[in-house]
Amino acid sequence: MTFIFSKKKIQCPVHYDLIPLNRKIEDLTFVVFDTETTGFRVAAEDRLLEIGAVKVEGYEVKEKVTFQTFSNPHRHISQEIIHLTGITSKDVEHSPEAIEVIQQFFTFIEGNNVDSLVGHYVRFDELVLKSEMKKESVNLQIGPSIDTLNMIGYLTPSNDMRDLERYAQMFGTRIYPRHRALQDALTTAYLFVELLELLKEQNVSTWGELIRVSRGSE
Repeated sequence: MTFIFSKKKIQCPVHYDLIPLNRKIEDLTFVVFDTETTGFRVAAEDRLLEIGAVKVEGYEVKEKVTFQTFSNPHRHISQEIIHLTGITSKDVEHSPEAIEVIQQFFTFIEGNNVDSLVGHYVRFDELVLKSEMKKESVNLQIGPSIDTLNMIGYLTPSNDMRDLERYAQMFGTRIYPRHRALQDALTTAYLFVELLELLKEQNVSTWGELIRVSRGSE
């Protein structure tokens, strides 16, 4: 499917609203994704630099099914962001526009028959995509994604931090080099499946129960 962004509104191609609430988590397909940006004011001047994503089927990370691409922000990349991510202007100068990158990402999602998106503090990554679309006068609609922070909040309510690496260490999951989109997506994916396993021990084993956990801790 080719997404036509000339329309005023577009829906992210996930099956969120079509999933029976009693469907088992092992029968669901997720895409765990992450973005890198020129800064944190993405609703204003900052722009998308990179999207990375990996497929998860039930409780299994599919490391060979990934997506990664740079985006040309057409603006200066600060030394702070270069130091943090390692991404330079040379890396992105021949990369596609953000709108094309998001189109490619959505094609990846549709091609993998994805039920829901997942991220760590996923509201930020959703805001990145929505802000880029808004710059093109397009209203992007994304069905509620699963946030690993909310899952952690349900399992360990006393914790109040957002650092992905610290959580991965806490739960004993794989840690990839930080602050690149695909590597952070992989770290988040392994954290996600570990959290799913812990939730299963608390009888959270269906889509409806996972939604309740995710929403209940917001």
